[in-house]
Amino acid sequence: MKETLRQSMAWLHTWSGLLFGWLIFAMFMTGTASYFRPEITRWMQPETGKPATLAVAAANAEAHLLKVAPKARSWTINLPDDRESVTRVSWRPLPKPGEREGRGPRGRGFGRGNSAELDAATGAIVKPRQTRGGDFFFRMHYQMHYIPALYGEWLAGAAAMLMLAAIISGVITHKRIFADFFTFRPKKAAQRSWLDAHNLTAVLALPFHLMITYTGLVMLMPTLMPWGISANFPTEQAYYAAMFPRYKMPERTGEAAPLISIPQAIARAEQVWGGGRPSMIMVENPGDRAARVSVVRHSGDQLAYDGGLLLFDGVTGALLAAPPEHGPAVVTNHVMFGLHMGRFSAPVLRWFYFLASLAGCAMVATGLVLWTVKRRKNLPDPARPNFGFRLVERLNIATIAGVPAGMAAVLWVNRLLPAEMRGRATWEMHSFFIVWAFVIVYVCLRPVRRAWVEGLALAAALVAALPLVSAITTPERSLLHSLMTGDMGMVAFDLTLVALGLCLAFSAYKAGAYKPTVRQPRRRAVEAKAAA
Repeated sequence: MKETLRQSMAWLHTWSGLLFGWLIFAMFMTGTASYFRPEITRWMQPETGKPATLAVAAANAEAHLLKVAPKARSWTINLPDDRESVTRVSWRPLPKPGEREGRGPRGRGFGRGNSAELDAATGAIVKPRQTRGGDFFFRMHYQMHYIPALYGEWLAGAAAMLMLAAIISGVITHKRIFADFFTFRPKKAAQRSWLDAHNLTAVLALPFHLMITYTGLVMLMPTLMPWGISANFPTEQAYYAAMFPRYKMPERTGEAAPLISIPQAIARAEQVWGGGRPSMIMVENPGDRAARVSVVRHSGDQLAYDGGLLLFDGVTGALLAAPPEHGPAVVTNHVMFGLHMGRFSAPVLRWFYFLASLAGCAMVATGLVLWTVKRRKNLPDPARPNFGFRLVERLNIATIAGVPAGMAAVLWVNRLLPAEMRGRATWEMHSFFIVWAFVIVYVCLRPVRRAWVEGLALAAALVAALPLVSAITTPERSLLHSLMTGDMGMVAFDLTLVALGLCLAFSAYKAGAYKPTVRQPRRRAVEAKAAA
C-alpha cells in the first residue's frame, strides 16, 4: 500500500511539475526580483538620489506644498522608506467661483501640473525617466502582463495550486528527504546528478517553498474563491468599503487656521501605533479650520500586511478616528500577505528571501531538466526522440535561458533608450517578451547541446554586462560612483548582477563540458522500424 501511494505521488509530482513548470519558473524568477523592487526602480531611475530619513523627506514635502499650493483643496504625500529616494506629492486646487470641481484630465484633479516628484534628501524637483521599474517584475509575477489581470491571476492561481501539489507529493515520494540535504554527486551518471541537484535545492529551502506557495494562494483567494465575499456583501465595493473604511471630510469653513506640521502629524501617529512609520499622508482643507490629516501606516513595518489609517484634526492634532479592530480571520489573512511579500524583513532576512527564492528557481529548472534526462534513456532511439520529447526539451532551454535573458533586456533597454522618449516604459516591458521569444526561436534552430550553451551564455552576457553598460550610459549610477558616494544599495545591486551572470556563465560552461553516455538504440525497436 505504501509503495502504491509513493508511486501515485511520484506520478502526481512529475506531471504537476511539468505541465506548468515553465510558467512556474517565470513566476519564481520575477518574484525573486520583486524582493528588491524598490532597489530595481531606483537603479532604473538614475536621475534620483540616495534615500533620506523620514523626517527630512516629510519636511521637504511640506515645504514644497506650502510654496506651490498653500490654499489647495487637498494634499497627498507619498513618503519614501529607507529603500526609496523620491517623495511623490500631489494636490487638488480649489475650484474657481462657479466652476465645478473635477477629477478628470481636463478638470481640476491630479493632473501633471498638480503633482511633483521630489528628491527625498534635498526637496528639489526631479524628473526621472519614464519606467515601470521593479513594479513590472512584481506585476508579471502574478498577472502575466499582457493578458487581462483577472485571467492572469487565475493562471497564476492554477500554477500555484499545481506547485503546492508538486511540493507535497515530492515530500511523500522521497524516502531520504533529510539525507538528500547532504547529498550531491555531480560526477555520477546524468540522471543521478540532476536528481541530487533537484533534491538538494528543494530540501534546502523546503519550508520557504511551502510558505511562499501557500501564502500566494491565500493572496489570490478573493479571485479564486469569491463566494465568501458575494455571500456576505451585496457588491465587491461594499466588501472593500468594510475592509478599508473611508471617512467623510467636512467642507471648508473659510476661517483660516494654522495647520499642524507634517512631522507633528507623523509623531502623533507613531505615538498611537506604538512605533511604526507612515507611508502616505493626506491633508484635506489645509490652512482652514476644517483641516483634516490622514496618516496611512507603512505596510512593511510589521508582519501583518495592514496599513491602517488614522484621522487627526488638522488644527489641534486630536485623534478623530482609528481603524477598527480586525477579527482573527482578517488578521491571519494580513499575516499571510506579509509573509509572502516580505516587506517587513530587515536586510539580512530579505537576502534570505532572495536566496531561498533563487533555490526555488533552481529546483524548478532542475526538475524540468530531470524530466528529459530520465526519459531519454527509455526512448526507442535516444538520438532521434519523438516530437513531444523534443518540444519539452526545447521549452526547457527556452525558459531556463530565456527568462533571465528577458529580465536583463528590460534593464538594457532602460539604459539604451533616450530618457525623454515617449512610451519608453512600454518598450521596456515589451523587450522582456521580445528577447524571450527570440531565445525560443533560436534554440529551436540549434542542436540541443549547442542551444543549452549558447542560450545560457547569452543570458550570462546580458546580466553580467549590465554594470558596465550602466557605467557608460549613466555614470551617476556606475559602481565606482556608488562606492565613492557610499550608496551601498546600488553597490550591492551591481555586484549581484555580476554574481548572477557568473552563475549563468558557469552553467553554460558545464553544459558545454557535459558528455552524455551514448547508448545504442534498442535492437527490436530499430528492427521493427526498419521492417515497417
